[in-house]
Amino acid sequence: MPIARIVLVPLIAILLAPVPGHANDSAYTDLDTDRCERLSPDNAEGGFILLKCRGWEDHPVYLKEGDLRQSVLYGHPGAAYIDGAFESFGPFNTAGDRIEWRLGPGGKPIAAILRWFIFNADPATGESSPAFRGQVLVVSKVADKEKEGCVAGYVDALANPQPNLIARRIADTQAGDFRCGTDRPAYHGTKGPLATDPTRSLPQ
Repeated sequence: MPIARIVLVPLIAILLAPVPGHANDSAYTDLDTDRCERLSPDNAEGGFILLKCRGWEDHPVYLKEGDLRQSVLYGHPGAAYIDGAFESFGPFNTAGDRIEWRLGPGGKPIAAILRWFIFNADPATGESSPAFRGQVLVVSKVADKEKEGCVAGYVDALANPQPNLIARRIADTQAGDFRCGTDRPAYHGTKGPLATDPTRSLPQ
């Protein structure tokens, strides 16, 4: 998977961004992999796993895992994205189990926020160490029948004092117009040394 080129966005740009006329609401669901439907065969190459999980109302969650790295899609992505999209991080990682959905007018989910745990290696040993574990909030656009969904931005959850507020701002002001496959997701706010560069592979 190619490593994405990351553009750092100053925190002041987030704080000065225009506030939408309608204040979006949040809803929460649990990502319970024990209750998901497995779409990949049990003997998939490399231990690849594709799950379809319960999300918000009629918007499911697709979780993929390969080589101890995970990727998540939300809503109604097309078959090409379900089969071929994979957005993750270079080091081994895992997604959290609590999804925050940002709901626009009429209660339609426009974005989802999920915490990722990054198992960075200790430079002295080359082994994963709790002292070097990163946490990143990943803001994703929710796919509908007209537009694909993908990652729209990142927030270092350890380097910023109020990372959830920054993530919600990204979700409310940028995710809806984010063009998957054209626009590049960026880190917003402060990016510390434990927030590693993501990897990104999307269908053409």
